[in-house]
Amino acid sequence: MNINISSPSPVVSAKPVVLPAPDRGENLQVRVSAPAVGSELPIIVFSHGYGWSLDGYGPLVDYWAAHGFVVIQPTHLDSRTLNLPPDDPRTPRIWRFRVEDLKRILDQLDLIEASVPGLSGRLDRSRIAAAGHSWGGQTVSMLLGARVLDNHGEPGEDMSDSRIKAGLLLATTGKGGADLSPFAAEHFPFMNPSFAEMSTPTLVVAGDHDHSQLSTRGPDWFTDPYFLSPGSKSLLTLFGGEHSLGGISGYSVTETTDESPERVALIQRLTLAYLRNALDLDDFSWPAARAALEESAIPLGRIESK
Repeated sequence: MNINISSPSPVVSAKPVVLPAPDRGENLQVRVSAPAVGSELPIIVFSHGYGWSLDGYGPLVDYWAAHGFVVIQPTHLDSRTLNLPPDDPRTPRIWRFRVEDLKRILDQLDLIEASVPGLSGRLDRSRIAAAGHSWGGQTVSMLLGARVLDNHGEPGEDMSDSRIKAGLLLATTGKGGADLSPFAAEHFPFMNPSFAEMSTPTLVVAGDHDHSQLSTRGPDWFTDPYFLSPGSKSLLTLFGGEHSLGGISGYSVTETTDESPERVALIQRLTLAYLRNALDLDDFSWPAARAALEESAIPLGRIESK
């Protein structure tokens, strides 16, 4: 699939940038990747999947940064690099700490800007997107307006953030309740979302071969964030895609079960085009990308919007 994309620029990456987090038990470490040149740069905050860290997701982060975005990646408390014991008192609240990590990044953009050589004065704070994979998608969905239902089916705290103008949910889990496996219901009670208030413009990416042990349903579970939310949404369904979506979490990752450079390249191009459109950077990349996918002789997926 040919999409006209600007030539990549050199990328500068800095890690760890340390943000004070006295209520978290340890400070928040982030990685910042940015184009070496350019001004008024839009921002993506990226939430990793379970166990990962600020070092993951190079295929996406490097691509987005090379094409004009500043990408900021925290290491959440569930990261294998931190190795919190299961009985750590923070463990039941990690899902909340994750959301707070992303808000802390937005609160500390001045410090982040000052900590990365050459970045000062180059951020466009009016154009911020949030993206996440797997548990990271669940984390980001909270910033977009999703809420966790309690045992009585009542929505909990509104943790949305108006600074986020667009979302990108990659392999993000769907409804809870009876749709959860017994294991998930017992161990992950926060996996009971309501998407009824998730109104921020969002691209949902799901693989049609993504079978999860956390759900009693099939791959359509991962399309719930699209079908059960209001407002402007698009859904990219990847044919043959499993939970790693072709290998987005790293360049050579053993947990990738559906390795496909072509699938990763498609996600790179389509997510870039979507975010450029959703953040009003241009109005032609996304329609062109959609048309190229539809006209492909052997399409790797399909897009629908509402």
